[in-house]
Amino acid sequence: MKVYIFCLMVFLSANLSQSQKLEYTTVSIADSLKQNANAVVRLDRTDIAISSQRNMEVSYLRAVTVFNEKGMDAIKAYANYDKRTSVNSIQATVYDGSGNEIKKIRRKDFRDQCVLDGVTLFSDNRVIYLDYTPTQFPFTVVYECDFSTSNTAFIPTWYPLLNYLTSVEKSTLTVTFPEDLGFKKKEANFGKFQITNTSNTSKKLSYTAVNIPAQKEESYSPEYYECFPKVLLGLEYFNLEGVDGNAKSWREFGQWYAEKILAGTTVLPEETKAKISALVGNEKEPIKKAKIVYRYVQQKSRYVSIQVGIGGFKPMPAKDVDRLGYGDCKALTNYTKALLEAVGVPSYNTILYGGREKRDIESDFVSIQGNHMILSVPDGDRYIWLECTSQDAPFGYQANFTDDRNVLVIKPTGGEIVHTTIYQNHDNFQMGKGQFSINENGDLVGDIAMVSEGSQYGSKSNIENKLPTEKEQYYKDYWSNIANLKIGKIAFSNDKEKVAFTENLSLSAANYAAISGKTMMIVPNAYNRFGGIKRIRNRKTPFEIQRGFHDVDEIAIVLPAGFLVESLPKDFEIKTKYGEYKTTLVKNDNGNLTYNRSLLVKSGRYANTEYEDYRLFMEQVSRNDNAKIILTRNQ
Repeated sequence: MKVYIFCLMVFLSANLSQSQKLEYTTVSIADSLKQNANAVVRLDRTDIAISSQRNMEVSYLRAVTVFNEKGMDAIKAYANYDKRTSVNSIQATVYDGSGNEIKKIRRKDFRDQCVLDGVTLFSDNRVIYLDYTPTQFPFTVVYECDFSTSNTAFIPTWYPLLNYLTSVEKSTLTVTFPEDLGFKKKEANFGKFQITNTSNTSKKLSYTAVNIPAQKEESYSPEYYECFPKVLLGLEYFNLEGVDGNAKSWREFGQWYAEKILAGTTVLPEETKAKISALVGNEKEPIKKAKIVYRYVQQKSRYVSIQVGIGGFKPMPAKDVDRLGYGDCKALTNYTKALLEAVGVPSYNTILYGGREKRDIESDFVSIQGNHMILSVPDGDRYIWLECTSQDAPFGYQANFTDDRNVLVIKPTGGEIVHTTIYQNHDNFQMGKGQFSINENGDLVGDIAMVSEGSQYGSKSNIENKLPTEKEQYYKDYWSNIANLKIGKIAFSNDKEKVAFTENLSLSAANYAAISGKTMMIVPNAYNRFGGIKRIRNRKTPFEIQRGFHDVDEIAIVLPAGFLVESLPKDFEIKTKYGEYKTTLVKNDNGNLTYNRSLLVKSGRYANTEYEDYRLFMEQVSRNDNAKIILTRNQ
């Protein structure tokens, strides 16, 4: 019997050891989770314990198997901390593909640095992160972190799936909270995922998500937060920056934020107020005053990148920005507001999600949201929106970063959800007018002027700040359809009052036209050719055109002497729900040609089943953009 028990213990011990070894082997990952995956999240456990209005503890355990370099972003082993947030423990263990431990990383081995090195203002805002360089793939990192904070206004959102091309074996969320703090949640995008609400009581909430296969990011796919599952979490009674507050409604939240967080931050030195008053002079019109102040801020200050919620929620005092000449988005917004106050112009701090991808403040869930701050200046029944971090943006210009989204305007009377400027399809306009000539060898010499407005202004206006070599490379990439391209004159005109950016260029290219025997073929659309879009079979996600645009081109073409026109591309026109396209090619009395082209692409979100129709529309555009004039040499 003793021998039997001993053998049994040895057997169980061996199996236990083997099971521990197998826990993070790649062999144990289901094939369905390996498909399309750069990484697999083996376990993502988030435990949030809210003990009072002024105390929250968060514990993370995240085990990620990484298959290749592209999967490194899925590790997410970092933590931010400051004087109100403490990292109590942090560690990581690395395993090889067979599940063998190869490295244990203690806190002292993590990188610990200021969020923004070189800016002492933010020395209390730090990040601690894992800086690990793998020696082989695949490998697994098990990351554990516990932190505590008095900022209960910002409860982490639960995203069981955080990346495209990353699959998830298991992700759990557990939140415990007192009954009297008005805990609330909002679920979204659960539909096609295996997510179970395992507990939902007056003191506890928990979810489990399992076996989520990697999602492929298709062309024109919405951002992950638009289509992946998530749970927003919040409290009606919270603490922010040491101040108790409430978020029962946007009005109450905004009033509290204005009175408790923003109060006292717009004090300026008397000499600065005198200076800005002298600059404004006798101007009475509020918006003209605002333009003067905005230019002053652009010339005086520079931006340092600290997101809302990381560099603190309370803006740096305006007097400090005035003294130092720099600040983050909150600081520069607040500084501009202080200067406007000094000359009698009202304005309001505005919280939003900034970024090229449009993202709304979720208006049906009152909570701290957003990653950016701008300034809103009332102008009758509308607002003018000021991006105070930019040193060169035109007054009130928003396209490509803060346009067309719900934002929270903080007024002394309370918060208000407002939608920012929408740049319509026709607003995003580019007019190209130019000419080119072709000689008997097929060489091209030409020039063109392109005027861009709306979102296209924002995409082009930064070109003038590039180095000469960068400008040349930009246009070689822009006109990649022209082989042997040489750029001559480059000149710009930036009209910030009209918000119009003009590019004037001269260029040449040897052998632009194709010659075969006595035949020469010329593509009349030399300057604005569309290359088509990718075919996607069995598309899964809806597709979105976030910003429509309208391009119009008028190009004069001088044909080579000694050649006769054999055939011209036929005029073409198509109208669909996704856009409109039209081209004409007219032979003038002097024997030369005028090419006209118009392309309108409409913004919108469309069903996955419509993608092929859109692709076919753009394929017709591409095909006609590449249509050719055929000439024959005159004997």
